[in-house]
Amino acid sequence: MTASIEVSTSGRLHMGFFDLHGGLGRKFGSIGLSLSEPSLVMTAKPSKVLNVSGADSVPESVISRVSAVARQILGAMNVAEAVEINVSESLPEHSGLGSGTQMALATGAVINYLYQLNLNTMQLAALTGRGRRSGVGISAFDYGGLLIDGGRALSATHASPPPMLARYDFPKEWAILLIFDTSEPGIHGEQEKIAFNELPAFSENLAAHLCRHVLMQAMPALVERDLIAFGQSIQVLQQHVGDYFLPVQGGRYASRLVSAVLERLEAMGAPCFGQSSWGPTGFAIFANKQDAEQHLQQLKTKFTDQALSWKICSACNHGAKFNKLEITV
Repeated sequence: MTASIEVSTSGRLHMGFFDLHGGLGRKFGSIGLSLSEPSLVMTAKPSKVLNVSGADSVPESVISRVSAVARQILGAMNVAEAVEINVSESLPEHSGLGSGTQMALATGAVINYLYQLNLNTMQLAALTGRGRRSGVGISAFDYGGLLIDGGRALSATHASPPPMLARYDFPKEWAILLIFDTSEPGIHGEQEKIAFNELPAFSENLAAHLCRHVLMQAMPALVERDLIAFGQSIQVLQQHVGDYFLPVQGGRYASRLVSAVLERLEAMGAPCFGQSSWGPTGFAIFANKQDAEQHLQQLKTKFTDQALSWKICSACNHGAKFNKLEITV
């Protein structure tokens, strides 16, 4: 008898790196947040041959990527059989919400479960090449919440995913507005590697300044449920890191449309806003859902480009969910 397993996980915000200098032997270090939606949902069961399918709403590119990751893990772990996977929901690709990491970890997790490989999430991440710079998506898969990682050790022979340093429940009443731009994808893959190689050295003093904002402002503000102070810290990260990436992105934010929305949100007094990862997705955080909806109605009146879309969600304070569906003979 074999079990069929379902896994569901969700996107994440990457709010910024705080040490792009690396002078202390570790580089990057990041802060991010697990979201309640959008989500990735897949079911899997053992099979003699690898077969990956998806709902009509799931792009063929997602099916191909899941197939490639499954083949990679099955081969690396010398699994003689294969797996049948169906993807019923997927995260938007190359949007700054960490779709690649969640897809890889979910695929690895179902294979790990079905064939009892005894791999943890960090091992799955290493096997699939995730977490080369940020560990937020990996910790989001395990724990959810607001996450802070310690960056990558520069001396390591084999780059292991960054360790999680802190994790907090994010206030459920704080509403998150996501701003999507479908007209252009965010920087990813080989383009991202080239960008990091070509950017100039990051200021050591500025890295120290950003680390201080995370440790002495963002973290205590979250514990004390102070959205204003938390937002001020995130704005400092967004401004300096966004300006550092300006030669690659063409501006502080990658999307012209999202940039205009964020500028408007700043003028409206939004307490916390920015771009997730390389974008193009933007975000804003409000004290409650009513505030988020009021701001969104004003934004919809001003910004009517069809490439823009919106979603109000909340944080996700738990990791991926697993559901054993049925027993087949």
